[in-house]
Amino acid sequence: MTEHEHEQEHAHEQEHAHEQESAHDGTDRAHDGTDRADGAGHVSTGTTTETGDAAAAIPELVIISGMSGAGRSTAAKCLEDLGWFVVDNLPPALIPTMVELGARSQGNVARIAVVVDVRGRRFFDNLRESLADLAARHVTRRIVFLESSDDALVRRFESVRRPHPLQGDGRIVDGIAAERDLLRELRGDADLVIDTSSLNVHELRAKMDAQFAGDEEPELRATVMSFGFKYGLPVDADLVADCRFLPNPHWVPELRPFTGLNEEVSAYVFNQPGAKEFLNQYTELLQLVAAGYRREGKRYVTIAVGCTGGKHRSVAMSEKLAARLAAEGIETVLVHRDMGRE
Repeated sequence: MTEHEHEQEHAHEQEHAHEQESAHDGTDRAHDGTDRADGAGHVSTGTTTETGDAAAAIPELVIISGMSGAGRSTAAKCLEDLGWFVVDNLPPALIPTMVELGARSQGNVARIAVVVDVRGRRFFDNLRESLADLAARHVTRRIVFLESSDDALVRRFESVRRPHPLQGDGRIVDGIAAERDLLRELRGDADLVIDTSSLNVHELRAKMDAQFAGDEEPELRATVMSFGFKYGLPVDADLVADCRFLPNPHWVPELRPFTGLNEEVSAYVFNQPGAKEFLNQYTELLQLVAAGYRREGKRYVTIAVGCTGGKHRSVAMSEKLAARLAAEGIETVLVHRDMGRE
């Protein structure tokens, strides 16, 4: 055998050995399921994504929507500062795809916030289809809805001298009315509604921080808000309690200058017939409601407690109620909306 023929035979033997090793390796990997011929992972229809040996959880998903001018961009920037991956004005039909991409990121995208700007009927239909798709895949999603009064929205659009996206040839109020009609169903499905009518940018950020800044998500968060009926009902309230059945400290001259934070005012309120009984029984009612909210996956509840001016009775009752809820293990934020307005 010549030297040239010997080299060819040696090369052929090496090539044959390499093919057998590759075939054996591919068989072993296919058998144990840790690798496949196409080399690609796949997204499961449940709550995990499998890539090789790793199982990555579907990322948390928050959908931010609401009225134009109500603070969607501010809410999104707040979540971005908290480490969320934020996508602004993503077409609703692409939300499931975004979740799949996050699941394939090997934990690099663990929390996704999507800002949805609903400006048309077909757009809204796509959003409903996407939400149904996410539910079918058992993806946990939360909807944050930014609300505001017509007067506040008109002032904001006029201050920046911009038309409302839906007003067309009409007025700003026409665009607001059209948008409210489109968003009515989505608002009803929202897990958290924030009324920004009387909030500045910093106050809205504080509300978002209170809801999302924690490292561990609590089972249920409650906002207890005192208010005055003469200033209007809080539009973001899930439950409303009326304390006007109690005598008003306003008519006691020595108590009138103070608020429900004052010990003498609080003692006066809770020494009235029915005050302590109301607190006890309403707390029991909220325990029942909270258990139902947990079963339904609702994470946020706003409890509004009102009196005439939001200064005495509602403030004192809200303080006690918030303390009771906190003692029950419910993370509670206390807000006195109208205290100081008189």
